[in-house]
Amino acid sequence: MTDTLQGTDAWRTARLGCATASRIADIIAKTKSGPSASRANYLAELVAERLTGVPAEHYSNAAMQWGTDTEPQARAAYAFIHGVDVTEVGFVPHPRIARAGASPDGYIGEDGLIEIKCPGTAAHISTLRGACIPGKYEVQMLWQMATTQRSWCDYVSFDPRLPANMQMHVERVARDEAHIKDLEAQVRAFLAEVEAVVKDLIARYGNAAVAA
Repeated sequence: MTDTLQGTDAWRTARLGCATASRIADIIAKTKSGPSASRANYLAELVAERLTGVPAEHYSNAAMQWGTDTEPQARAAYAFIHGVDVTEVGFVPHPRIARAGASPDGYIGEDGLIEIKCPGTAAHISTLRGACIPGKYEVQMLWQMATTQRSWCDYVSFDPRLPANMQMHVERVARDEAHIKDLEAQVRAFLAEVEAVVKDLIARYGNAAVAA
């Protein structure tokens, strides 16, 4: 586990070229004809990171910045309401799969995790009214549990723009060994493809920068 804060240069370096929890949905995404464009794009991103040693730049809009800025408030509110300490963590390598890992939003005790989302108000209201956790977040949390070897993750949707009693929704997601096993198999296959492309490009053009 890195001892660097998320979002720092050291954290970006630690996860460079690695399959991470927030992109598991891209890895497993498929269309009727096969793997999705998002999977191909993520594969290319990791190949470029491994060849250059430079973390990919990611687009950020106002809504994404809102989520980043509001996350500490959500973490503090969760800790206060539930009477627990939330331990922030950096990048955690997967215990069995090289070049893979996760950066949970926090550890809860010995067994739990927290995954914080600070969405737009419309999405938060939908959650308050019973909308299911989006699949991309479910697999993100399962990958975090696989990586950290923890038993559950609290999904937290938080919007301080609503009345106090409506600002937070918490839903616990339990570890699912069968689903995790399937995700691990798909990630292994994906990373093998990344490695194969890197080796092919080096064989064709030489290694001018950083090899995988």
